[in-house]
Parts: sequence; C-alpha cells; structure tokens
Amino acid sequence: MEMLLFRAFLAAFALILLQVHAQEPGFISIDCGANSNYTDSQTGLYYVSDASFVETGISSSVALSYQSDSLEKPLWTLRSFPEGSKNCYHVKVTEHGRYLMRAYFFYGNYDEKVTPPKSFDLYLGVNLWDSVVLGDVSTSIFKEIIHVSPSNYIDVCLVNTGSGTPFISSLEFRPLRSTTYVTQSGSLMLYKRMNVQPTTNRTIRYPDDVFDRVWMAYNNPDWKQLSVVYIYDVDSNTDYKPPQIVLESAGTPKIASDPLQFSLSTPDSTSQLYVYMHFAEIEYLSENQSRRFNISLNGGLNGNFSSEPISPCYTCATTFHFPSVFIGGHCDILITKTEDSTLPPILNAVEFYLVKDFAQSETDQVDADAIKNIKSLYKIKDWQGDPCAPQEYLWDGLDCSFNGSNPPRIISLNLSSNGLTGEIPPYISNLTMIQHL
Repeated sequence: MEMLLFRAFLAAFALILLQVHAQEPGFISIDCGANSNYTDSQTGLYYVSDASFVETGISSSVALSYQSDSLEKPLWTLRSFPEGSKNCYHVKVTEHGRYLMRAYFFYGNYDEKVTPPKSFDLYLGVNLWDSVVLGDVSTSIFKEIIHVSPSNYIDVCLVNTGSGTPFISSLEFRPLRSTTYVTQSGSLMLYKRMNVQPTTNRTIRYPDDVFDRVWMAYNNPDWKQLSVVYIYDVDSNTDYKPPQIVLESAGTPKIASDPLQFSLSTPDSTSQLYVYMHFAEIEYLSENQSRRFNISLNGGLNGNFSSEPISPCYTCATTFHFPSVFIGGHCDILITKTEDSTLPPILNAVEFYLVKDFAQSETDQVDADAIKNIKSLYKIKDWQGDPCAPQEYLWDGLDCSFNGSNPPRIISLNLSSNGLTGEIPPYISNLTMIQHL
C-alpha cells in the first residue's frame, strides 16, 4: 500500500514538473490571492500563488456568480490592500532582461459592496506606470508594458490615491528577445494591439503566441478580409514571432487600387508612439502577380516611411516598424501599392505603444541595502518597495534628500516611529549620509 502511495506521489510530482516546463522558459504567472498553484486549462500556463511575492494585503475571491468558464481562472481571486498607502510585489527577474509585464484587475464584487474603487495608481518600481480606472462590477481590464529591468528584481506597487481600495487579480512576466521592441529611450506601454480582419473574434494569446501577447480583433468596414484555413508553418525569420493564427488573415482595400489607410488618436499632443506592423502573404501568387507596397506615417514626416517597398513572403513573416518615434496627438498611416504591383496592399496585424519615460531614480543602492536589512531584522511589513521614492510615499520614519536625477539618499531615521526599541543595528553604519537618528 505504501509503495502504491509513493508511486502515486511520484506520478503527481512528475505531472507538476511537466506542467511547469510546458510553458516558455522564464514565464512568471502569479495568481494574486490564490492559495495554491495550478495549470490554467485555457492557456496551459502554470500559475503560482502570490504568497511568496508580497507581504501585505488580503486574499479574496470574486462572487460565486462570476466563477465560471466564461471568466479566466486567474481572475477568480484577487488581493486587496485596505491598509497602507503603498503596497508592493517583489519579483526576481533577469538583470537587464527585456520583459513584457501585464497586470489584470477584475473587481467581481469580491467585497459584496457592488461598488468597485474609482481609481488607484500602479507603479513600476519608483515610477508611475499608469492609473487604474475601473468600470462596472463585471468588467476586467489589464495594463501592459515592455520594460528592461535595471536589476535582478522588479517591484510592482499599488498606491492608494484616496479613491478606493487598490487590488490586483494577476501579474505576469514574459521575457522577450533583446532585439525586439528597442526604443531610443523609455519603456513601451501598450496602446493597441490588433489582429486585422480576423477569422475569429476571440482574443489570441498563449499558446498561439509564444510571447503571450494579447491580440484583439480589429475589423475595418472599409476593408475586406483575405484568409486561408491553414497558411503554413511560419518561418520565424523575424524575432517578433507574430502568431500563425494572426498571420492567416489580413485586411486589404475593397477597391484594389485604393490604399490601406487608418488613423489613430493618441492621449495628447506630446505622446510618443512606436508602431510595429506584421505581414505575411495570404495568397499563393503566380509568376505574373506581385504585391509590393510602401508605408508612411503622417506623410513620411521625420523619416517615418518605408525606405524601400515591402513585398510579404508566402513562407515567412515580415515585421516593419518606423525608424523613429512619432510625436503628436494624431497619426495617419497609409499603405499604398507600388506602380508595378498587380495586387493591393495587405496588413495582418499591428501594434501601437506609447513611450513611458521613467525619470525618478531609485534610492542609492548602499542606502537601500542597509535599510532593507534593518527592515528584515525588525520584520517591518509596512515598509514597501523603494525606501525613498516616490517622495510622497517614502517609508515611515525616514527622511531622504533629493538632488535632481541623482539617487535619493537617506538622511534621517526614526525607528521609534515604528514602536521599535533596543540596540542600534549595525547596518546603520552603512547609511553614510545620515544626519539624524
């Protein structure tokens, strides 16, 4: 009997290992508020409980009426933060790694008040990522950003702005290739990602997309659809690896001589925008057929045009992005066939990202290490994220100096404000700028 139980244990353990390693290497999927780990039946992704990533907050489940197959399982639970102005997740990552990070929020009447918080702020380290503005009880939203981690960890923080209790449903990290989504400066916050004239209106993500990007259906009434049941095994000659199911359909003008044209309004006139377009030939072309086209943004202003015509390949994917960032409140993209092209232009998919510059520096590393050792020694859970920054949320009992873009320094420490007494810890000697203790 004991041997049978042992074999059953080994079989279950092996299954767990298979589930963990079935997904792409480096994926981190955190189900906030969950009390156990599991494999999501819809995506095959392995989600872990958030217990080892966060010290504060309350685990809750959404109302039973929402816990059905129509709602992704990672949204069935959440963690709320009724105490403290700043609460953070601390996640170990690869230093200098490029990550797609995504946070989901679904209220689901978890507190039985039928009133979601109006808004709260989401921080990436010491800088504002975005504000989370919720709709009704049953609407889920997500925030996504592509970011290069300067260190071997990332803090994702929720900040109470006085408009309701912050919460989070899930947190996801997906490593990307270092050659993709490269910017002149800043990180890339997702604005829109569109699967053009698709054969299905369902949302596309992993396992169809190896990087787990989320693709939404986009149907333009002025375009018609080109599609095939099965195109081919896409030759991944582009590091962006757009999913095959997205490449199996495309938009093309209803009138063959017309260009493909679409417009997009950005949040304001200072917005910086990066555009990535993905192409794959849908039709098998005969010798006397050709499809060649040029691309321009706002008439090619500031060099935003294709330097040579694009001719999509039938056995491969092509990704095009403009050589420089677009700055402005409105952009017009024009895809026009060349004079020698016998076929109109196509577009399979497109991504738009807003540049997010993170100007605030983290606390000086030596100071941060010293004060975090003190935090661990005294088990001060209220101290969350970076000690000094952002300035309005520095740790209770600390005072810091801020000098332009230089890292903040700790200049004052009052441990009695946390009710702590006893001998002075040795780590304080590493706080070389301390003026008051």
